[in-house]
Amino acid sequence: MPSDRDGGHHYRRPMQFDTIEVAVDGARGELTLARPAKLNPLSSHTLGEIEAAARWFDGFDDLKVVVVSGQGRAFSAGADVSSFGAASAEQAARSPRDDGDSGWRMARAMDEMRAVTVAKIRGWCVGGGLVLAGVCDLRVAGRSARFSIPEVELGIPLAWGGIPRLVREIGPAMTKELVMTCREFGPDEARAAGFLNRVVDDEALDDEVEGLVATLLRMPKLALLATKAHTNAVTESMVGTGRSWADVDGLLGGLRDPEGRASAQRYLERMRGARSPS
Repeated sequence: MPSDRDGGHHYRRPMQFDTIEVAVDGARGELTLARPAKLNPLSSHTLGEIEAAARWFDGFDDLKVVVVSGQGRAFSAGADVSSFGAASAEQAARSPRDDGDSGWRMARAMDEMRAVTVAKIRGWCVGGGLVLAGVCDLRVAGRSARFSIPEVELGIPLAWGGIPRLVREIGPAMTKELVMTCREFGPDEARAAGFLNRVVDDEALDDEVEGLVATLLRMPKLALLATKAHTNAVTESMVGTGRSWADVDGLLGGLRDPEGRASAQRYLERMRGARSPS
């Protein structure tokens, strides 16, 4: 990728991506998942773009806050579950470990961003999409938000460092329940569990996020970003996300498990039936 640095210190030209949009205006930035027709899925390509964007944002010395959102009626439907059958030719050409590690690298890059990240969540926030929201520092959701973590039913463990991040945010017992049962849950339960900071009516979501961002932008940058770094250092020592570096091994094992493949097929058939017109 060609350098976008100006004078060796600051990124100035806007980054060009295929599946996300990024922007910076002074102290405020935006990262938007931009495949609304597909409910903003997180392919390996998209994960790589989010990782690159996170590093790019760090090139803006004045940046304090980045809002992370999805276009259309969903935050993110997570990984493209249609790929859980047979591997495509494109998938077969890639290294399985590189493919599986792309989510872990994305989450680590988002964690390491200096700016405070605020997830704005409306509609579905599923699987890997929930991991992306979970690596953001603050989370605000509209009442239309719906969450689920279907990985176990798809025959694979939750990867991308999702387990330690959920334990960090909602505790071990709630993590086990939500990941093991794969059940849908709503924004009020997510807030009660500690995953969300605020829940508002959908029509108030944009204003609520902008109000929160405005408050953060009024704060001195040094103290604001030091608070983020300090909190992350404390939680990393409590529930180290680095311990998930090998969770791709569980993912690859699940993709070879016959019982898991059969469960995934049943899940996909049920999803197709639920989306078919009556």
